[in-house]
Amino acid sequence: METGSVLVVDDDPKILELVRAYLQRAGYAVVTAVDGEDALRKIEAHRPNLVVLDVMLPQVDGLVLARHLRDERNNLPILMMSARGTVSDRITGLVEGADDYLSKPFSPAELVARVNALMRRSSPGDLPTEVLHHGDLQIDLERREVLCAGRIVALSDLEFRLIVTLIRANGRVLSREHLVESVYGLGGEVTGRAIDVAIKRIRAKLGEDVEAPRYISTVRGVGYRAAALPKPQTR
Repeated sequence: METGSVLVVDDDPKILELVRAYLQRAGYAVVTAVDGEDALRKIEAHRPNLVVLDVMLPQVDGLVLARHLRDERNNLPILMMSARGTVSDRITGLVEGADDYLSKPFSPAELVARVNALMRRSSPGDLPTEVLHHGDLQIDLERREVLCAGRIVALSDLEFRLIVTLIRANGRVLSREHLVESVYGLGGEVTGRAIDVAIKRIRAKLGEDVEAPRYISTVRGVGYRAAALPKPQTR
């Protein structure tokens, strides 16, 4: 039984066939593309649930493609893979919009596990049906919709789960390590620096003033918490 559709983008035919075989065995419908332009056409035509995206592609590379999708407010989950596996490379991939990053060479079984995890995270059924409020920020968990002062804000799945985790903590300070485990679920694969980058992206999308935060406050040397709401004025 097919459990969702995945677009695999890589210019190496052997990797395409390897990933296709393992994902199909796991129950996914798989579409492939060999470069960024081909991927954009396949996304429009097939509407996949997730993209497995190589970084080094001819014409339009994976980083440019991820950035384009996020600029177009496309929240399609992205698992980026690359032979560039340094911490700096992983952070760059996450900054450009990836939800997860897998270094080459990789275990096909691990790739399938990460695809499964991203699929679970992006499914509305894994979050309770409720709407969170924090000042003029409204987060509909079932519809996965964020409104800031009445304006729709397009967040990636990773960014969405991060802001939800912070708001639901009700002002408790959450360490970077806690957020890595709660949001990424990757243990040592992702560092606290990736959390800093994701927070920066969320703040930019919300129009946050770092000096007078309304949504996310930094607790230096520790982590982050939902910003304290202003107390109502009394006459």
